[in-house]
Amino acid sequence: MDVKPQNEHRWLERLVGEWSYEHECKVGDETSKWSGREVVRSLGGLWTIAEGEGEMPCGGTGQTIMTLGYDPQKKRYVGTFLVSVMAYLWVYEGSVDASGKRLVLDTVGPKFSQDGTPLEGTARYQDIVEIIDDDHRILRSQVLGDDGQWHPIMTGHYRRTKR
Repeated sequence: MDVKPQNEHRWLERLVGEWSYEHECKVGDETSKWSGREVVRSLGGLWTIAEGEGEMPCGGTGQTIMTLGYDPQKKRYVGTFLVSVMAYLWVYEGSVDASGKRLVLDTVGPKFSQDGTPLEGTARYQDIVEIIDDDHRILRSQVLGDDGQWHPIMTGHYRRTKR
């Protein structure tokens, strides 16, 4: 099978490069901020692999890996996310919104209380990658609450340091 990159794959190519990031997360009454760096590379023009390293909100340093691609048969973006401080593999499926600037990735993961305590069961989450311009993107994470509303969890600003 010799799949050629399509427009959806080219959308992901905008992420390729070296980035610094600053994240902010509010859990209960506490706001945490942390920073780090990320290197995003292309795999055959069909996938991006983002490897990050930086401070963790719980303290210490952690590593992250995010993979993103586009599945022409599903007509959906697909991917995964993992972080060195959690034993859970997040699996994504999503689409770019009508603006063409926001990739909305749906996933299911462990459920947490508002103060960050693990709970039984799972919850629905979204990670939203928004392209502001060639050198700035935002990653927003949100969870679907029991009230049926999406609640923000984290916002990260990524600034390109190298193409």
